[in-house]
Amino acid sequence: MTAAATTPSEPDVLLSVEGLQVHFPITRGVLLDRVVGHVHAVDGVDLAVRRGETYGLVGESGCGKSTLGRGILRLVEPTGGRVVFDGTDLSTLKGEGLRTARRRMQMVFQDPLSSLDPRQSVESLLTEGMKAHGLHPGPGQRHARLRSLLSSVGLPTTALSKYPHEFSGGQRQRIGIARALTVEPDLLVADEPVSALDVSVQAQVLNLLEDLQAELGLTYLVIAHDLAVVRHISDRIGVMYLGGLVEEAPAGELYREPLHPYTRALLSAVPVPDPVVEDSRQQILLAGDLPSPADPPTGCRFHTRCPWKQPTRCDTERPQLRVLDGVDSGHPVPAGHTVACHHAERILSGELQPHAVVAEATDPAELQLREVPDGPGSVNEVV
Repeated sequence: MTAAATTPSEPDVLLSVEGLQVHFPITRGVLLDRVVGHVHAVDGVDLAVRRGETYGLVGESGCGKSTLGRGILRLVEPTGGRVVFDGTDLSTLKGEGLRTARRRMQMVFQDPLSSLDPRQSVESLLTEGMKAHGLHPGPGQRHARLRSLLSSVGLPTTALSKYPHEFSGGQRQRIGIARALTVEPDLLVADEPVSALDVSVQAQVLNLLEDLQAELGLTYLVIAHDLAVVRHISDRIGVMYLGGLVEEAPAGELYREPLHPYTRALLSAVPVPDPVVEDSRQQILLAGDLPSPADPPTGCRFHTRCPWKQPTRCDTERPQLRVLDGVDSGHPVPAGHTVACHHAERILSGELQPHAVVAEATDPAELQLREVPDGPGSVNEVV
């Protein structure tokens, strides 16, 4: 086993992601496959998650949110960059060392039905991880632990003898959460934890996550496309577009003063339950589709759809996350609010106004690159 490398970090930072890249090869051929390109699912992401906080990750389908979560846990192997968990560089771990480290990092998957083995009972599903990591090996201790887990997620002990298909969607998601908690993790990556549930059940699961965090001191990375869900549960929010972060801020600040044009477009699509406000607020409709991650645009990835695009820098130089300088917007921009936009100051001050965007025709050669068969390393893993 390779010795774990450590890196100095802030005491309150549990997870640090530095320049993470996940690229999937695109192959073509009859007898011999040859690589003809790469899908840039995650392309240079930097973020830090502090102990005990909930970090929300939002963006439209296909931007690489789920792949980022899987790359952090090394469920898919990163192409570049590194992930530092509690001072340990996970890229240096292999075999038993990686398996041991994963006990402290668990994932709640998007589809609770497909992520639970239909041939295993709930008891078998919950004890599998405990046995693998040697937690509560005795039958008496194990059953006491299972009863406690089911009680904490709001399920009766009679659920232990049942199978996943016998439960509703919300109950299956609770089983998925209980399964992740069996090994007593510190970090929980929740990939769209409520997207497949009814609204009333969504609220129950979100409240459950908050209660468990307060009780167990958990740290969350919540991946979602529902901005209302992220606002309800998150302390800080990162907005992702085509493989990279374009804005990061405390939850309240992001919704009060979005700085990136893409974030503004996302928030303008959220309906407001006030007809006066709804009719008077700015509506931003994005033209065109999300560009192919197999051939991302040069410069700013958002410039092909941006209503504030300028002739300089936008299509040639990729912006980095930064704190705005010299902005007079009536209130200071907090230090924790960063944005990847060359012209964010001029947009915020009102100097630049949105203009119409003409959707560009797609090159047929690009479409060929998008047609990748299902399987490991396919485009299907980007969403």
